[in-house]
Amino acid sequence: GVLAGAAVLAVSVPAFAHVSVQPEGTAAKGGYTVVDFKVPNERDNASTTKLEVNFPTDHPLSSVAPQPMDGWKIQITKSKLAKPLQVHGKEISEAVTKVTWTADGKGVEPGYFQKFPVSVGQLPEDADQLVFKALQTYSDKEVVRWIEVPQNGQAEPDNPAPVLQLAAAADSDAPAAAAQQATDDSKPVVQETTATAMSHMSSSDTAARVLGVVGVVVGAAGLAYGAFAGRRRTTA
Repeated sequence: GVLAGAAVLAVSVPAFAHVSVQPEGTAAKGGYTVVDFKVPNERDNASTTKLEVNFPTDHPLSSVAPQPMDGWKIQITKSKLAKPLQVHGKEISEAVTKVTWTADGKGVEPGYFQKFPVSVGQLPEDADQLVFKALQTYSDKEVVRWIEVPQNGQAEPDNPAPVLQLAAAADSDAPAAAAQQATDDSKPVVQETTATAMSHMSSSDTAARVLGVVGVVVGAAGLAYGAFAGRRRTTA
């Protein structure tokens, strides 16, 4: 039983401990997002002191901005593009092809992991995933190359490359549809409010007329009483 458990652990650790990439939210095609490269330390006697992430050249990204991190120096490498990108009507002739983080302190010590955030975009609209090949260097100079691309229907390789799955593009008509729906929903309310106001105005007008008639009757009664009283005094 102990040997079986150890065998399961040995098989599961590489799949669990490899360098991976995940978006903070949704990585939608044609959009922008922040991705985290998660780097666990697989060694008991060495720290991770360097991470190199290669960005895809088949789907180059026009915007790559790593987040500053305490204890790490960041180097951004750009390269000329064979085919310039058109982004918001502007031609982009070069793009980031690699980002390198080098520890100026202890790095990622044994038993810990570190996230390396990067803002990226514009994500391609004609791809379902992006592959980021990565190199992890330890303090004892060992280099682990996470560069094997996982294939559908096949077992995960020993050193899989980080793969970012892209979601379907956001529905650009949704905001307009929501705004139109809000406008449509507001119409009955406006009409109802107007009808209510007219009803209140009609009620107020009727009440004013009744009060006016009552005032006239009371005034006439007062005049008649005054005349009758004057006659009685004259007769007396």
